[in-house]
Amino acid sequence: MTGLHGLDGKVAIVTGAAGGIGAATVRRLSEEGVQVVLADTDEESIRALSASLPTPSTWIRADVRDESDVTGCVDLAVRRFGRVDLHHLNAGIAGSLAVLPDLTVEEFDQVMAVNVRGVFLGLRAAFRQFAAQGGGGAVVITASIGSLRGSADLLPYQTSKHAVLGLLHGAAVYGGPLGVRVNAVAPGIVPTELFAATPDAPGGRDDMVTRAATTPLRRAGTGDEIASVVAFLLSDDAGYITGETVSADGGAAAVSTVRPSGGAGAWDFGRYDAALYGRSDRG
Repeated sequence: MTGLHGLDGKVAIVTGAAGGIGAATVRRLSEEGVQVVLADTDEESIRALSASLPTPSTWIRADVRDESDVTGCVDLAVRRFGRVDLHHLNAGIAGSLAVLPDLTVEEFDQVMAVNVRGVFLGLRAAFRQFAAQGGGGAVVITASIGSLRGSADLLPYQTSKHAVLGLLHGAAVYGGPLGVRVNAVAPGIVPTELFAATPDAPGGRDDMVTRAATTPLRRAGTGDEIASVVAFLLSDDAGYITGETVSADGGAAAVSTVRPSGGAGAWDFGRYDAALYGRSDRG
């Protein structure tokens, strides 16, 4: 065990447990003595991960968009472990990199369904179970640097991650008097399979390391580093923290891009505009 207070013996549900951040969180929580329910649509991966953990665990194939699946996660946890103390609402998809005029309604709705509806259903299920148990609990949502900043591409994802902060703030205000803490972690560039569908596109998977070099730490993050923040926020060591979004982005959100230290003048905006808008002028 690694020593965060109040985790040993607790029961947690982690959604998106097969992905880079989700799997890292599962491992970290298990190392802290937490009994974990792994939820994901990738049944093969979560089954193998569950079998490798040092603490008792179980898994369920679940789609966070589906009310019955989300309820099933809680029901499984209660049947197997008797209660639920912690939730990491991590499941999410990146969606299309298309610019605004080219986006389809279907692309937009797909991302919102997983990233926003999924978090809403997870929060609701968590609060219902905490109430049934007659006690408090802790929830961590995976937000994003996209919750705090904007860009001309990845619009459905950014919109969904902004919306997640609305759910976070409302749930934290409601949960405080009940002893339920709700926080979020906002990762920056962490190379995982989230962008696997866009390997060659600028801003997709393959240029992550190059883009991460523009942060003050000059590197990408790891799933384990994000998992450490999640574990802390779920632990009693964060007992007076709720409604907060903790950036874990190598300092990216702190950078002023109009100063030399932030790369001002170091990028070719004409080339960027040509690729994005099909022209090199700004008129």
